[in-house]
Amino acid sequence: MSSLAAFALSANKEARVFVTRERTAVRQSPRARRSGLIAAFAILATGVVLTITGTGRADSTPVGPLPAGTVSTVKTGPNQLMAVALPGNSKSSGLVWRIARPYKSTILRQLSEADVDGTVVLVFKVTGRGTTSLVFALTRGDTSPKAIKSATQTVVSR
Repeated sequence: MSSLAAFALSANKEARVFVTRERTAVRQSPRARRSGLIAAFAILATGVVLTITGTGRADSTPVGPLPAGTVSTVKTGPNQLMAVALPGNSKSSGLVWRIARPYKSTILRQLSEADVDGTVVLVFKVTGRGTTSLVFALTRGDTSPKAIKSATQTVVSR
């Protein structure tokens, strides 16, 4: 509700205030209502799809026992980028590098993965402080639980 005030001076120098109140009514057109419902449905559908696809990634075949492999440590800080390069294999071999163990997502967040001249490169952003380990396993395809090689990158963020 808004109000409008007007001031006037009378002949005997008294100030008088006249206040007029206005009522504002807002009506939503049927077209605007329909657009709002469509937007709400789109947001709901997107949430459902993201939930389903997120669950799919969590159900990948776990990697079993790991053979002894290389271990290295990196010391860094928050808001830094970190890359891990893993030796590549020919596509015909069917061997793939996989993250074999969970890592602390409060410390690292994976940004991208690429095949650069036969080397698998994963890029992470350091998002917090602490220590976590990235454990990788070389397996035959994404569904094999048997690791052929392993590599561990320990990240210390201060």
